[in-house]
Amino acid sequence: MVVPDYGGACVSGVVPALLGRHRGSPPWLPPGLAGADQVVVLVLDGLGWLQLQERRTLAPTLAAMAGGPITTVAPSTTATALTSLSTGMAPAEHGLMGYRMRVHSGQVLNVLRWTTASGDARRTVAPEALQAAAPFGGTRPPVVTKADFQATGFSAAHLAGVRMCGWRTVSTIAVHVRRLLAAGEPFVYAYYPGIDTVAHEYGFGPFFDAEVTAADHLVADLVATLPSGAALAVVADHGQVDVGERVLSLPPDLVRLTKLLSGEGRFRWLHARPGAAERLRVLAEERFGEVAWVRTRDEAAAEGWFGGPLAPEVAARLGDVVLAARDPVAFDDPADTGPMALVCRHGSLTAEEMLVPLLVATG
Repeated sequence: MVVPDYGGACVSGVVPALLGRHRGSPPWLPPGLAGADQVVVLVLDGLGWLQLQERRTLAPTLAAMAGGPITTVAPSTTATALTSLSTGMAPAEHGLMGYRMRVHSGQVLNVLRWTTASGDARRTVAPEALQAAAPFGGTRPPVVTKADFQATGFSAAHLAGVRMCGWRTVSTIAVHVRRLLAAGEPFVYAYYPGIDTVAHEYGFGPFFDAEVTAADHLVADLVATLPSGAALAVVADHGQVDVGERVLSLPPDLVRLTKLLSGEGRFRWLHARPGAAERLRVLAEERFGEVAWVRTRDEAAAEGWFGGPLAPEVAARLGDVVLAARDPVAFDDPADTGPMALVCRHGSLTAEEMLVPLLVATG
C-alpha cells in the first residue's frame, strides 16, 4: 500500500509550490522550477511512474527530464486527483471524493460526466457548491484543455473562473501554449487525456506504447516552445493496472447488506443498509480480504488516505466500507456502465496507481 504523502511530494502540493504558496521551495520540487520566470504545467492523464520507467526508450524527451516520482491522492482517480492538483487541497478538504459518489439527493453522481440516474445534474447538483474552493489560489490562469471539456460540470467544479483555451487536435496544444507564453503569461496549465483513454480501451501493449510515444512528441513540442527562463513541469494524476476481464461480482450475501454502490472498480464503496455496517465490514473482509484492502470509512480516514478528517457533508458522500483492490482485479457495479469494457483501471493504493512523475525541462 502506498499512502499519499500529503505533507510532502504529492500532486496536491504541486500548484501551491509553483504559485509560491509554500514557504521556500520544497525539497521534492525538481530543479529549474523555483526560479523560472514562466511555468507551464502539462498533465498527462494516466501516465504512472512505473509505466513510464518500463517505456523510457519510447519516451526519450520525458526520460531526459529532471525529476522523479511523487504520490497522487486517494482514490487514485481523475476526478479526485485533478481537483487536488488545481486547488492544492487533499480530497478531505475539497470533497470530490471519487469518480462516482453519493450526493444530497441520495443518488450517485458520476463526477466526470456530472450525471445521475436522472440525467444531467448540473442544475440539481451545482458544481460550484459541491466543490467551492477556488482553483489555482484564485489567480485565474489560462487552462489549455480539450474543447469538449470546457463547459462540463466537472470543469465548473475544479476549474471555476479560469480562462479556458480549448483545443480540438493535439497539434494545437503547443501553439496555444506558445501564444500564451509570448503574451507574458506567468503560469499556464495544460491537460492531455490520451494516455488514460488508450489504457482504458486497449490495456498495455502496442496501442499504449504508441500513445506514450505520441505523448512524448507532445512534450518535445512544448519544450521547443519554451523561451529562455521558462520551465515545463510534466505531472500525471494516476497510474494504471491491467485488470482485463478480472472483474469480481459481489456475492448475494454481501449484496443483501448493501443498499448502494459508489466509487470505482478498484476503489468500490459499499453503502450499508441500516444497522448492517459492521456485518458488512466483516463479510467483506471474509470474501475479499485476500485481494483487497478492506476498510471502514473511518479506518481509511484515520490511516491518512484522504489527507485529513472528513467533514460530515464529505463523509456522507462515501460508503461505509471500501474495497481497495490490491491484486489486479476490479469490483463490479451493475449501475456503472460505459461505452466499452475497461482493460486498464485505477483508483486504489498500489504503487502502479499511486506513483506519478513530476518532471521538468527548462528553456
